[in-house]
Amino acid sequence: MLIRPTLRIQSWGFVVGAFLFALGSAPGISSALGTAGANTSFFVGSWFFTGAAFIQLMLSGAATVSDKQGVGIRAEWLSALIQFLGTLLFNVSTGAALHAHTVKGEMHLVWNPNLEGSLCFLVSSALAVLILWRAKAYWAPRSKDWQSVWLNTLGSIAFGVSAVGSFVLDTGNTLDPNLANIGTFVGALCFLLASAVFLGKQNAPEPARSVAS
Repeated sequence: MLIRPTLRIQSWGFVVGAFLFALGSAPGISSALGTAGANTSFFVGSWFFTGAAFIQLMLSGAATVSDKQGVGIRAEWLSALIQFLGTLLFNVSTGAALHAHTVKGEMHLVWNPNLEGSLCFLVSSALAVLILWRAKAYWAPRSKDWQSVWLNTLGSIAFGVSAVGSFVLDTGNTLDPNLANIGTFVGALCFLLASAVFLGKQNAPEPARSVAS
């Protein structure tokens, strides 16, 4: 029996993934888990992110739209695609973190895809904000879409800060471990809340807009 992709399933995927990232970076808990335990939590969480992001991409609709100006790429689809690519990069980063034992390995297989994945999340969030802007939804705090977009944006910024803090030095140490953990923890909580808003009664999604329209 095939399971039809839904917003609820997508939201649960992001919630579970975000919870595991928060667990692996939570103050006190991450120390108790140890490096291997925290990295395992990140790795498993990254796959929940990827599954949810793939569902979001499928639910985002067609890649292009035609209008009087011609054919354009839909911002909603492009945002979902870039986010999905970002989750794949986190799969690589978190998976490599379980096995990388050299400075070069940590730099190229852990930190680089971590940074690239964080940049993908930032670009995806920027496109989502653009959709709100074009819809003139500048201030709509009661809207689930508005809440989710801005929480995701804050989460993406926090993950970007975490990527900076986790830069691998020549000694093999990270630039700022505390900044890396706090950024990951805050970002994960933002992502969790951004998806949790859709776990209640769900309304029909608003018509998507394109970059070209």
